[in-house]
Amino acid sequence: MKFDVLTLFPEMFEPVKQSVIGRATRKDLLEINLINIRDFSKDKHKKVDDTVYGGGAGMLIRPDVVLDSYNSVKDENAKVIYLSPQGTKLCQSKVEELAKEEHLILLCGHYEGIDQRVIDKIVDEEISIGDYVLTGGEIPAMVLIDSVSRYVDGVLTAGSTHEESFSSRTFRVSSIYKTSRI
Repeated sequence: MKFDVLTLFPEMFEPVKQSVIGRATRKDLLEINLINIRDFSKDKHKKVDDTVYGGGAGMLIRPDVVLDSYNSVKDENAKVIYLSPQGTKLCQSKVEELAKEEHLILLCGHYEGIDQRVIDKIVDEEISIGDYVLTGGEIPAMVLIDSVSRYVDGVLTAGSTHEESFSSRTFRVSSIYKTSRI
């Protein structure tokens, strides 16, 4: 599976190079590419933000830099996901569905988000990891990469995901919590 992550802060993704995900990338089971949106700024200061059209607090990531970064990795088989607090909440069935994709492009918002025209043009789905607001989409992108990668063939040992609490859509109680007679 291929993940292309469009972000302003690629250095935040150091944790995905560790543990199970790190081993899977070294075995070429996963490909994780970090694309710095700032590299697509034509401004000498690498500025990527602009004021919100119509006023209001905060800044938006400019549409030109997002589109240029997207165009550098797009292909017709890719599914584009914008990590946003307004998105559909990530759940186990969505994780399993996304694991069937060949190529995911993850768009990490920052500031007050991404210009809506870009979302309308390139984004297939908005996903949130919970009912709270974070400073950006990088942590949600890492959560999505970690949860989806576990369902890619060869990343975990065969059968590892079959007995998990959310895999069967029912919750299991660990044996240490079961009551017993003394």
